Amino acid sequence: MHQPVPIVSADRAAAGPVYLVPIAGLFGAVLMISLVLAGKIVSVGGLTFTAAVIVFPASYLFGDVLTEVYGYSSTRTVVWTGFLAQALWILAYGIAAALPPAPFWPHQAAFEAVLGATPRLALAGLAAYLTGEFLNAYLLAKLKLRFRGRGLAARLVASTLVGQGIDSALFIGLGFGGLYPAADLVRLALSIWALKVGWEIVALPLSVPLIGFLKRAEGRDAFDTDTDFNPFRLRG
Repeated sequence: MHQPVPIVSADRAAAGPVYLVPIAGLFGAVLMISLVLAGKIVSVGGLTFTAAVIVFPASYLFGDVLTEVYGYSSTRTVVWTGFLAQALWILAYGIAAALPPAPFWPHQAAFEAVLGATPRLALAGLAAYLTGEFLNAYLLAKLKLRFRGRGLAARLVASTLVGQGIDSALFIGLGFGGLYPAADLVRLALSIWALKVGWEIVALPLSVPLIGFLKRAEGRDAFDTDTDFNPFRLRG
């Protein structure tokens, strides 16, 4: 079986990965932007979805890069960091919304309408995010071992099909279940899923060369042969 090949000089190894922190930062930025955009529901060409679809699938692109180049353990750390960042944002917003507005500031209702997410939606989003991201990373790592590193584009799409499918189903089911007709929720979840997977496919001409560049630049090509895939284990 193809083994990990982090062939780098001693100085390079001591310096550590060059691009890991910027990628993790962009991953976090996408999550924060998605929290704001998720408050708008749009309809285009018969498909109904939240505006977060504009950027949220990029989190899976960055997750793919992290798993393929740096390994599942690095992805696990970044995913949990993103979770904590989202939780902090929700907490901070809740405090800000609860503070009494200044008498001359008339935008309290708009502030709550645009940025406010009910606790149920916030919890649904966090649960969907964690489950979807970890499934995506797990499947990508396992498929890489199964196919000995070959078929990158197919592996990226396959892992996204599952990860984004579970993400969409959980978010819609937990966030809106019982509030709207089941048929409408199924259509909404399927629309979101199709758009996310389509986003991944359209992005392949960018993601595949990017992963190749990073493997060469970092001197890393992670194969998770002995990895503990427990998502709650943050070390090793």
